[in-house]
Amino acid sequence: MTDFFAGIAPVAYEGTESGNELAYRHYDPNATIGGKRLEDHLRFSVAWWHSFAWQGGDPFGGQTLQRPWFGDTLELAKMKADAAFELFAILGQPYFAFHDADIRPEGADLAENTRNLEEMVDHIGQKMQAGGPRLLWGTANLFSHRRYMAGAATNPDPEVFAFAAATVKTCIDATHSLGGENYVLWGGREGYETLLNTDLARERAQAGRFLAMVVEYAEKIGFKGQILIEPKPQEPTKHQYDYDVATVYGFLKEFGLEDVVKMNIEQGHAILAGHSFEHELALAGALGILGSIDMNRNDYQSGWDTDQFPNNVPEVALAYYEVLKAGGFTTGGTNFDSRLRRQSLDPVDLVAAHVGAMDVCAAGLKAAHAMLEDGTLEAMRAERYAAWDDPAARAMLSSDLEEIAARVAAEGINPAPRSGRQERLENIVNRFVS
Repeated sequence: MTDFFAGIAPVAYEGTESGNELAYRHYDPNATIGGKRLEDHLRFSVAWWHSFAWQGGDPFGGQTLQRPWFGDTLELAKMKADAAFELFAILGQPYFAFHDADIRPEGADLAENTRNLEEMVDHIGQKMQAGGPRLLWGTANLFSHRRYMAGAATNPDPEVFAFAAATVKTCIDATHSLGGENYVLWGGREGYETLLNTDLARERAQAGRFLAMVVEYAEKIGFKGQILIEPKPQEPTKHQYDYDVATVYGFLKEFGLEDVVKMNIEQGHAILAGHSFEHELALAGALGILGSIDMNRNDYQSGWDTDQFPNNVPEVALAYYEVLKAGGFTTGGTNFDSRLRRQSLDPVDLVAAHVGAMDVCAAGLKAAHAMLEDGTLEAMRAERYAAWDDPAARAMLSSDLEEIAARVAAEGINPAPRSGRQERLENIVNRFVS
């Protein structure tokens, strides 16, 4: 036990009339929405790295947060784990997620890293058995250490590739041991800063083989969880091999992995790629590869990944609309890949940030479900494409240009444009989120 969160009681649902900042106003985990508990719809997860490992630095300044567990010893790592489970008990969320480097101190070599990781897995496993959340997913940090400055799987040095592969093996083992429901890979530095020293074809092939090895090993040890890739555009490198959903899907198709690997999609990364979050979710849903989400937001006046807690119900509602349309989460969930602002120093700030974010997500999911139940948006979408249900229209897709041209001439086809009705659709959405 620690006293970091001393005096902060477990958060309870008090309803929308509550003025208590440490109460859920929208998130009632046992409320039933469409025959499913709200907790089971949202499957909230706390991110170990931002909540307990981040020290408050940014590109222009160093550490601002003071935490008693900061340091590179097993004793401090266990204190960090104890504090994490105290926060979990306060929030009552069903899941958490971690990188290996978040939960274990950095060792002198792989062997020491592995020993440290195994000892921390034992410690965390004991705390899980005593009650508390489950592991949504584990992953390996293959980007922070200087050895990965030129990438991990795509590194020009085969010894770095080997070290990364061995590290991922230990992380899959840890995730499997703790009953993780997914394993995530994201390429923080899998890209290039200049083409002048980069062999694109070689690096792409290395990344593809690395991912295939992960799939093969997971199958070999009987890991039943879902393997996920998290698209990561441009930051910090100029080019990324996992830029967005479309890029990753092409990558999976190239290496024959599109049927076994799905996506963990982050709101902030979608924005950096020049997309909306709902676009990336809709595309992943259409391709059948939507697995899980990292829920956060960026500051739209900044050009980098600020990882702020979500606070915009309309944005969140559109995201969950796509999640629900795709069938909802199975092994995936809503992981708060979000961190406090570097001026938010107090323990209560961390609790309040999660409470507010969970409420925003609950309100957004309720609105998304109501929109789907109402059916107006989908009916208007279906009406827009209804002409394609005509047999003559469908026949064009198996026809050729000459046949289609002959039909246009014979029937005197000269179509008039039809309204896309965008403003009316936006007004419909606003009925549910205002």
